[in-house]
Amino acid sequence: MKKYNLKNIAGLSLVEMLIGIVITSMMILAIITSYNVVNKSYSQVTDRAKISRSGRDIVEMMMRDIRMAGFRYILGTNILDMPTRSYLEFKGGDTTIFQSHDPIIIEKNVLGFSVDGAADPESKHEDDDVCCDRIHIVYDDFNQNDVNQPYKRYKTTYFAKKVDEGGDKRYAVYKTVQSWIQVVGDDTGSWTTDCAECYVEQKVRDHVVDMEFVPLNKAGLKMFPLPSPGTNAAARDNLYKIKAIDLRLTFRSKNEFFRFTSATKPRWLKGLGDRHKAFLDKYLRDSVVVTIYTRNIGEGV
Repeated sequence: MKKYNLKNIAGLSLVEMLIGIVITSMMILAIITSYNVVNKSYSQVTDRAKISRSGRDIVEMMMRDIRMAGFRYILGTNILDMPTRSYLEFKGGDTTIFQSHDPIIIEKNVLGFSVDGAADPESKHEDDDVCCDRIHIVYDDFNQNDVNQPYKRYKTTYFAKKVDEGGDKRYAVYKTVQSWIQVVGDDTGSWTTDCAECYVEQKVRDHVVDMEFVPLNKAGLKMFPLPSPGTNAAARDNLYKIKAIDLRLTFRSKNEFFRFTSATKPRWLKGLGDRHKAFLDKYLRDSVVVTIYTRNIGEGV
């Protein structure tokens, strides 16, 4: 039988095995750390992209409605036995905001909405919150298949409401569409949400920090007093001088974005005017700012 000299057999000592385990552990830790950093960066990029994408979607929706503000449908001479132009009653001047048919009405820093205006505005999460402006947009349309009311009139309202989910306090933007009901031959009508195109409080965007509308005249200057129906003659007159709307929407990331908070260097949210607020949490906030030109109202139209 062949004999082996155990002294010549190569192997690993305990010390060498421990060193190998330590090196392997360090390599695994480095890989995990690198993965976490890359994954965190990817999540942040994804959050930014989501905010930007959803911001563009709601801005496009508001742009379409604001550009329609004040539109009047004129059918003209026709063989359909239809009225040549809109016969719908118009309510403007010193009527209330909720009765008004004026093309664009902006209410500053007001939450909530009720169709008849009977409900009081909602309170805010915090007294110094800047959210949000409310806008009412009125425009006409036409449907020759409706013999009772071929001329249509719609009022679209964008507004914000509070959201509180497990202590996550934020705001969301909602949209309500009403229709003016007034049949042919009747001199009076009323707003209603009972129509095929109407709906009440449809949520269009969550995690909103602020929504701001600033009306501009033909010189591109901020309008004062704020265009509005009521007893102020100058404010009523300004309703038909709106040439453009500066719109700012500020959104917040759904999840915490930053790793650290700093009480000495807060993150500031600044608006188009004097609206601003500091935040000490870890959420990302991003604003979309656009200028929307009205097509059917404003001096020179």
